[in-house]
Amino acid sequence: MEKITDQVVEVLKGCPLFHGLPPEELSRLLLASSGRIKRYAKGELVAQAGEEIFFLHVMLEGHVKGEMVDFAGKVIKIEDLGPSRPLAPAFLFGDQNRYPVNITASDEVKILAIPRDAFLGMMQSSELVLRNFVNSVSSRGQFLSNKIRFLSFTTIKGKLAQYLLDIARKKGSERFSLPHSQSQLSELFGVARPSVGRAISEMNQEGIIHTDGKQVSILDSSRLSSFLK
Repeated sequence: MEKITDQVVEVLKGCPLFHGLPPEELSRLLLASSGRIKRYAKGELVAQAGEEIFFLHVMLEGHVKGEMVDFAGKVIKIEDLGPSRPLAPAFLFGDQNRYPVNITASDEVKILAIPRDAFLGMMQSSELVLRNFVNSVSSRGQFLSNKIRFLSFTTIKGKLAQYLLDIARKKGSERFSLPHSQSQLSELFGVARPSVGRAISEMNQEGIIHTDGKQVSILDSSRLSSFLK
């Protein structure tokens, strides 16, 4: 079993659940947690939707993607997670404490697994960890609410409009660089890549947006918003 090293502690300092904890306090809590390190190869299933959650998993190295499969077999990517991010913390406790999505390793992955009861002990031992957990669960609820609203748009242009307007709001500008490629957008939208490219091309031709590679300018926010109705 791999030991929890100073390097692991350094990564976990960036985890929202342990934010603000002094390194010595974090080390003490981790040593008392009986946590162990797990490794996964690229493409390996880390967790399956519906599987009960017995451990708090925190990413140490590599990246994973959370995907949902509907009854028609269509795969929709929910999000990508990298180092210091916890996996499904909002589902760690409760009557339905099961993974809501499939989690797959995007590359070679190293994850710290802390037993659920041990993490409960951490929260009882540290008010800061408890406060961080409550804030994290609240933030996840807000993220999932926004994701459901996004997925409720049935047209590709509706999804694309919501995606672009969200980025513009976060950046505070109608000129920005896309964080995702068209292939990644097709995974997020749950549609074929050519369909995303066609929607972007049509919006360009209609003078709603202007794109140059990953650079985007929203030219007519009112018309873009109309796709949300």
